[in-house]
Amino acid sequence: MTDKLGWGILGTGGIARAFAKAVNESSAGKLIGVGSRTQDTADNFGEEYGIPHRYRCYDALLEDGEVAAVYISLPNHLHAEWTIKGAQAGKHILCEKPLTVNQAQAMAVIAAVRYHEVFMMEAFMYRCHPQTARLQELIRDGVIGEVRLLQANFSYNLGPKYDNIRLQNEAAGGGIMDVGCYTASIARLIAGAALGQEVAEPIEVKGCAHLGAVSRVDEQATAALKFPGGIVANLATGCQVGVDSTLRIWGSAGSIVVPNPWFPGKGENKILVNRSGAEQPEEIVVRADYGLYSIEADTVARHLNSKQAPSPCMTWADTLGNMQTLDLWRKSVGLQFDEEKFEAAIPTVSHRPLRHRSDHRMQYAAVPGLDKPVSRLVLGSMVFNQEVMPFTCAMLDYFVECGGNCIDTAYVYASERALGRWFHLRDNRGEILLIDKGAHTPDCTVEGIGRHLEESLDRLQTDYIDLWFIHRDNPEVPVGEFIECLNEHQRAGRIRAFGASNWWPSRIEAANEYARQKGLAGFVASSPNFSLAVMVDAIWAGSIAATDPASRSWYERTQLPLFAWSSQAQGFFTGRFGPEDQSNPEMVRCWYSQDNFQRLNRAQELAREKGVTANQVALAYVLCQPFPTFALVGPRTIEEMRTTALGLQVELAPDELRHLNLED
Repeated sequence: MTDKLGWGILGTGGIARAFAKAVNESSAGKLIGVGSRTQDTADNFGEEYGIPHRYRCYDALLEDGEVAAVYISLPNHLHAEWTIKGAQAGKHILCEKPLTVNQAQAMAVIAAVRYHEVFMMEAFMYRCHPQTARLQELIRDGVIGEVRLLQANFSYNLGPKYDNIRLQNEAAGGGIMDVGCYTASIARLIAGAALGQEVAEPIEVKGCAHLGAVSRVDEQATAALKFPGGIVANLATGCQVGVDSTLRIWGSAGSIVVPNPWFPGKGENKILVNRSGAEQPEEIVVRADYGLYSIEADTVARHLNSKQAPSPCMTWADTLGNMQTLDLWRKSVGLQFDEEKFEAAIPTVSHRPLRHRSDHRMQYAAVPGLDKPVSRLVLGSMVFNQEVMPFTCAMLDYFVECGGNCIDTAYVYASERALGRWFHLRDNRGEILLIDKGAHTPDCTVEGIGRHLEESLDRLQTDYIDLWFIHRDNPEVPVGEFIECLNEHQRAGRIRAFGASNWWPSRIEAANEYARQKGLAGFVASSPNFSLAVMVDAIWAGSIAATDPASRSWYERTQLPLFAWSSQAQGFFTGRFGPEDQSNPEMVRCWYSQDNFQRLNRAQELAREKGVTANQVALAYVLCQPFPTFALVGPRTIEEMRTTALGLQVELAPDELRHLNLED
């Protein structure tokens, strides 16, 4: 073939050797280049496997125009950085498992490969072999009835080789990350097949492990996983003990044994099916014409145009789910890597400075008292805290890359210290417009303002807040006392401007009238709930919505900027909820009403016409009002943030706004 896929290999370890040999034996690949840390190792590797281009650094390989795809066989802690760098160089990527150190990094990696429009797959080679597809088919066909329990083991005894990266916390080593990831991936695949899905995510993960005193990683570990439908799994792994790697699955009408689940080979492979009542197991023979790693390389070549290979190969969603399971497993056994700790110098996942993506479509608007335009998407920080700094950094970094420059927090949130740490790590406090809130009930007093503000500044490690909101109102305190206090803090430089969160328009108007009479600064913004869905019952005590006609008319008349919290009604418009779904009592209490479901139906109809989602229409409803609005959003993943931001491109005419809100 003259159009074979040209491969480059990053790294020259044992797994790189297995893959190099396999590419030479594949039907659709050819070896072009190898990159190593030294020229000698690159030359020796290239000589052994007939690789013409040999580089003494990884960057040089990525600059090779003949290399179309890169196999990343580096240690775990380098996977994310070099996968992103490969994508930035326009290379298709096959990265060894685990894709990254944690799910947060995996989100950033997948965002990067999506942005650069390259193929990417996590290299669980067994997932590409026909044996795995046949196993998935048998489970879906119900050959052993309803799946109830499975046992998956993968372990080896490395011995006391503490110079090996698999026994190093700094390299994100340990059994869970090295081979336990296989057992998690097969459990999720089998449970998914049993439930009629590609994969299933566990609803409980409970682990037990021995962490080595020298290695500081799990040297032997187990996990119990519970899936929907009553399916449970037992996983065993380790790098200091060898175990039987047979996969066993028990169902209501028999069992399945896979003698060689992780390394099925060329030629015949067997799956044993034990049906209830049968005297002998049935042998299901699965043939393969190529070796395991050759099949994997050819799988990449076949699916370049679609950017992903289909299940049972590792899709991007599958990888994210598996990384989350590994995170939960490690958390359960108390294993945290040094690079994940609060005090760690966590870089961007790409290891490059933050910069706006060239395709970002962020919108900005002015707010009185602030020295720069404010992004109309404001990132809520309630899900951030110092215990999940990799997640916090990945989400904040992506928001900035999307053009976002305004972040919302509060004294009562757990995010202030994490945000302060992020500002320090990125050295970008001056580029970010920070919203903070304080004086929440029962501390909604003049004294509470000062106390909360002082502590917030300390947590955030900053000298000032750009826009500070009093978080609740206290009608027993005259508005003038609040205005006088806030002006004092403004003159002292602790806040640049201030506003009112969860205040009725009449109280804001009275406060600003007092400020005008006294020649003082007044509220420059308000932050009530505002969304297409009308709040049926207050989410939190003292929370105020501005969706009623009188409030909307007041904001239109005054043109006071409105920062809308729960701007998408806590996910009401995502399609996850319907009148029959009563699984989320808080959603039912706060948003379920006949009118809101009619608004949802209209949003879905309009979304179909515009080729967008109902959630994006709901965001556009907030941003297309005849008064200045900013939408506070609280995505829990980078993908949620990406799809939410697409709502900025949706334009709604006045008649469409009225139609969505049942006003026609």
